[in-house]
Amino acid sequence: MSRPTKAVAIALALLLAAPMFVIIPMSFSTAPSLEFPPPGYWLGYYRHVFTDPRWTTPIANSFLIGCATMALAMLLGAPAAFALVRHEFRFKQVLRILILLPLIVPHIVMALGYYSYFGELGLVQTMAGVVLAHTCLSIPVVVLTLSAALVGFDRGLERAAANLGARPLTTFRLVTLPILRPAFLVAALFAFIHSFDETVIAVFISGRDSATLPRQMFISFQMEADPAISAVSSLLFAAVLVAISTQLAARLVRQRKPRNPRGVGG
Repeated sequence: MSRPTKAVAIALALLLAAPMFVIIPMSFSTAPSLEFPPPGYWLGYYRHVFTDPRWTTPIANSFLIGCATMALAMLLGAPAAFALVRHEFRFKQVLRILILLPLIVPHIVMALGYYSYFGELGLVQTMAGVVLAHTCLSIPVVVLTLSAALVGFDRGLERAAANLGARPLTTFRLVTLPILRPAFLVAALFAFIHSFDETVIAVFISGRDSATLPRQMFISFQMEADPAISAVSSLLFAAVLVAISTQLAARLVRQRKPRNPRGVGG
């Protein structure tokens, strides 16, 4: 990689990371509102996030809704991906476009539709309504991720297992799933993150008891500019860094682990 390219990459990384160098110091600030540079430092806003029900409840709701959305999106999106990749049927392309529509239509338009439709079903301001809405948004992500993996999958392995007498479910469990496990994990992770990070639809659908963390952050910033928002943002940023660092550390350990030489240990 040339030096100008490296310089551009470094400058772009610093530009993207610059807001965090403002948010993290503000999360330790003693100021009663969002203020930079901080007049002093303490841990009060972090204590506030972990003790105030206005924050603890949305955090718990976001994890519950994210996990439920992930499970439901995988249950619906995985069969759809297999059908679109492996089978030919009428209106296949139309079905593909319909599945991908939530990624194309603006969230505010989707939110208005969900609010009107779920209102008639009594699902507005309920956790079930948020899960269903987020599932509709996450299914396209699951379908795209799994479809990309299925395109390059060697179906000869499945045929070999079938020739050996394995039933379709056994073949999927012992052959298909182990090979596609990384794609399934990535699809599930994307579905969870897509739900956990969604704000617009949560503002329309969720109520006080089913509020998500992004909704609470949006309302707090809009109403009172609560400095606890910076603490929550710093915690989310730290969680991402821990996840990335753990993955990199595990990869380095695997690379540095000495291989067992031939003839040693049987």
